[in-house]
Amino acid sequence: MNTPRRRAALVSVVALLCVAIGLSGAAASSATKGHVGQASSKSGLSITKEPFGTTGGQAVDRYTLTNRRGMVVKIITYGGIIQELLVPGRGNRLANVVLGFATLDDYVNKNSSPLAGPYFGAIIGRYGNRIALGQFTLNGVQYQLPINNPPNSLHGGIEGFDNKIWAATVIGPTRDGVGLKLHYTSPNGEEGYPATLSVDVTYTLNDDNDLRIDYRAQNLDPTLSTIVNLTNHSYWNLSGEGTSAIYDHKLFLNANSYTPVDSTLIPTGVIAPVAGTPFDFTKATAIGDRIRDNHPQLVIGRGYDHNWVLNRAPGSTNLIVAAKVTDPASGRSLQMDTTEPGIQFYSGNFLDGTLYGTSGHAYRQGDGFALETQHYPDSPNHPNFPSTVLGPGQVLTSATVFRLSR
Repeated sequence: MNTPRRRAALVSVVALLCVAIGLSGAAASSATKGHVGQASSKSGLSITKEPFGTTGGQAVDRYTLTNRRGMVVKIITYGGIIQELLVPGRGNRLANVVLGFATLDDYVNKNSSPLAGPYFGAIIGRYGNRIALGQFTLNGVQYQLPINNPPNSLHGGIEGFDNKIWAATVIGPTRDGVGLKLHYTSPNGEEGYPATLSVDVTYTLNDDNDLRIDYRAQNLDPTLSTIVNLTNHSYWNLSGEGTSAIYDHKLFLNANSYTPVDSTLIPTGVIAPVAGTPFDFTKATAIGDRIRDNHPQLVIGRGYDHNWVLNRAPGSTNLIVAAKVTDPASGRSLQMDTTEPGIQFYSGNFLDGTLYGTSGHAYRQGDGFALETQHYPDSPNHPNFPSTVLGPGQVLTSATVFRLSR
């Protein structure tokens, strides 16, 4: 190796070490000038970091994870958001298959409540989905959460995990993948939730085009219990974001039952069979085949916006296949594996053309779908649902894997 190459290698190693140990001062200042912290391995995995703007006087970074098969995942530290996910399709054509915004300002001003935002790509917490009237009883106390989806509380409240700036740590790359670990500590009383909660969310990309999300939450309070339901709120369009509706995508859900909702999208408490209804995706079916049926539950949600009960053995928490989606047009497919008991399928019913995505195109109804692996909505108010209570000192772990292929 000649001298210039030797110098380049040393610069690359130094940059990686700066990202890994989170150096501040002059090193951190110089890092904001462009792509830094690049790491690579024999497998072709790499990660880079660049500034993505500031909000409230705090810097936001974007990390780009890349593998040797051409898959690229871009994650910002604001909300832990998956901003872009590029994956090859038929003819090796690369496309961004998740909906999102091009700028930090759009995420800050348009992505979450109280503006009825879409929550594109964000980490959701403390409690994903809805809690009826924003109320639950725990520790002998009735807690009141903010009402940001009247008359209910949605996705952790007005200042949920989706608009926090998370601390980032680069992991790897190793033979198993390259990762980004995000950390946030939610103080006791934040958005009305009891107990201090320490949360880690780790994204890992490997060379098999798998993007894995590992969640870890620890209740740091010695006496108070709390409730936790963490998920990721990515919207998918396997043809490419901003290109077309997703009604021709074929969906399989590994679920024989679902939880019907009332007029405010709160579960009634009934666990109903999907057989004989438009909610039966036990065989792969085009999303649009029955979405306009005159079924009371479809009328309430203006389409699909419901929790499915995954076919899981009682008490088991192993990874199982939750959903598979294929797009005949592009040849791309997505499989979701999870340790969670449920999955919320939302067919993009409230996208109305007022939001413009990363490609500059308007997002209209049905231009993307969300599959949120989770515990059931409003679980604290339904004793027959799997519990979301996390006791003093207890740790919750869960995982979801997005498997992309063509």
